[in-house]
Amino acid sequence: MRILALNWQDLKNPQAGGAEVHLQEILKRLVSYGHQVDLLCSNYPEGKKTEFYDGIKVYRHGSRYNFNLVAPFAMRKLIRSNHYNVIIEDINKIPFYSPLYQKLPTLVIIPHLFADTVFQEINFILGSYIYLAEKPVSRVYKNNQYMVISGSTAKEVEKKGIPRDNIHVVECGIDKKVYRFDPEIAKFEIPTLLYVGRIKKYKSIDTILKAMPKVREHVPDARLIIVGSGDYLPSLKNLASSLNLDNAVSFKGFVPETEKVMYLRRSHISIYPSLKEGWGLTNIEANACGTTVLASRVPGLVDSVDEGVSGLLFEYGNIDQFAGLAVRLLNNHDHRKSLEMGGLRWAANFSWDKAAKATEEILKKVVSAL
Repeated sequence: MRILALNWQDLKNPQAGGAEVHLQEILKRLVSYGHQVDLLCSNYPEGKKTEFYDGIKVYRHGSRYNFNLVAPFAMRKLIRSNHYNVIIEDINKIPFYSPLYQKLPTLVIIPHLFADTVFQEINFILGSYIYLAEKPVSRVYKNNQYMVISGSTAKEVEKKGIPRDNIHVVECGIDKKVYRFDPEIAKFEIPTLLYVGRIKKYKSIDTILKAMPKVREHVPDARLIIVGSGDYLPSLKNLASSLNLDNAVSFKGFVPETEKVMYLRRSHISIYPSLKEGWGLTNIEANACGTTVLASRVPGLVDSVDEGVSGLLFEYGNIDQFAGLAVRLLNNHDHRKSLEMGGLRWAANFSWDKAAKATEEILKKVVSAL
């Protein structure tokens, strides 16, 4: 197949996140299966207009602020030149509505829908723009096939009026060569909670900070390590200081992958307190490294945690419940060890090869349905 993928950003964009990792891991495997894959996305400062990596030809146009306006023109030009068989449109925040200006069979990928949760993250004006942009999805893409990364998102898409038979759940994978358990590597001597991910308001990392004084009442030397960067970092640092947690919380910023894996292996609990996610890839990465997880009971995260087997769930924003579960995990070695072993078995179910093969089969059905 000759495939054109459409996404807001590519993996080399400094603003790239989980959605870009997900798409790249699948696209590069489609290349290895013998398909031609191009990617159309926005450009960024010092980014090249065209680039070739992982076997994918990347075309960059516009910027992250106007890409949805320039994408239709760039896409039609590429379609005329390269004669694609199928389009992959990755809807990450704002849809491109590509069926309105191209007639090729299209697979729609939705990591997750924001709906009204977008107002937890950004101002009302921009939030309204994203909220309203999602509204026509069910009408514009009604006859297309959808690929989502969790059962939670499948339910959301179905509620928008998309037939369930058109929705395919393909869960994310992990790089098992990178995220793997090493029995020779011990946990930190200090009881350690870990957050890994982007530092955004909707990730609700403030829940962990507000719970830390309660955790330390029972585990006095407990500490929190926060790995990642983002625009909410100054607010979190101010909050930590106001709670007198300067000696108990470490902000590591962005770290190389090898250092990230070290933290995932050596920490006692990996935390994911977010308001909403499409999946919760860090939960699986932590499990694969031999660490149990404590996550909020919200769409996406309930799919990536096998409750009572790979980790525990707490009600979103419930500081007391979070603190109680964290203390239990830190103090009860046998319980935590059981969840660590369960997490290893759970993580073994997920691979990018499995996800890519499933995607290839869906694409073949999309093309053959013509």
